[in-house]
Amino acid sequence: MALTGINAYKKGGLKQDVASADPHKLTLMLMQGALDKMAYAKGCIERNDLSGRSEHLSRTTAIIINLRDTLDMQAGGEVADNLFALYDYMIQRLTDANVQNSQEIVDEVIKLLSPIRDAWLQIPEAAKQEAYEAQRHKRTAV
Repeated sequence: MALTGINAYKKGGLKQDVASADPHKLTLMLMQGALDKMAYAKGCIERNDLSGRSEHLSRTTAIIINLRDTLDMQAGGEVADNLFALYDYMIQRLTDANVQNSQEIVDEVIKLLSPIRDAWLQIPEAAKQEAYEAQRHKRTAV
């Protein structure tokens, strides 16, 4: 019973974090969520929990699809093109991990996503604000 209350509190906190997050923080939350779901999936694979594995890998795939589909391909140039291809590869590998029940493939995707998340963490505050303002001006000009 107490665990249910704790989980509800965590979900409420997450909703509040999402509601108040800037685009940079939302992207970071998505990346961290994908990494967390992959860790859960690895645990499910270890326990031979096929249903749990499938659920966590499906959620991870949905997150990475969202990251891929929200890339600004016009402004991002070659970096966006490369990220799009890398996200596509991760999606395929997650499908392979699910079909093959493979922790090794999940580890491969973790090793691909972790440096992107780490680089995202290193973006200076001034650069984040500049990008956020440019995006806001772009939306209001349309």
